[in-house]
Amino acid sequence: MPLQIVRNDITTMAVDAIVNAAKRSLLGGGGVDGAIHRAAGPELLQECRTLGGCETGQAKLTKGYRLPAKYIIHTVGPVYQDGQHGEEKLLRSCYRTSLALAAEESFESVAFPLISAGNYGYPKDQALQIAVGEISWFVMNHDMLVYLVVYDRQSFQLSKQLLHDVTEFIEERYVQEEDANVSASRRAQETQE
Repeated sequence: MPLQIVRNDITTMAVDAIVNAAKRSLLGGGGVDGAIHRAAGPELLQECRTLGGCETGQAKLTKGYRLPAKYIIHTVGPVYQDGQHGEEKLLRSCYRTSLALAAEESFESVAFPLISAGNYGYPKDQALQIAVGEISWFVMNHDMLVYLVVYDRQSFQLSKQLLHDVTEFIEERYVQEEDANVSASRRAQETQE
């Protein structure tokens, strides 16, 4: 399956790119952002200083430096207030712009953390649904292996059930599309006869 949910440390993922849940300055911070900066080394901070920050919901690319990943896609998630201030739209944009950047760079594999679900306070179950939903739609149209890397046991348990539900949905949609393609092909043949 092109979407895999794993319980791991994202800084150890050997993929084309890992996604950093960054601060707007891109100059490091706590949580995933701090861990990625520490693991990548001081060269990452030097490159990030040249980028001029990043707006919430957008994404920028740097090298991976000392990480097993070749590149880092930095995206800035929304700080959760109450769900009434555009947080969902911004969080969806984080996944969409990061995946679009990965596709533009022809990456074959990318690993995401659960964006905004840590220090930024997004409810984990909602953040997980958004992540799986956005990634699932993307992988249906792109040949890329995408990992959703969760660190804690609770998120991993939630994600296993959600992934099962999404897998059933994708398989059902694929069968429906195949049936529609076969029907259209038959109609075209009958018209030609």
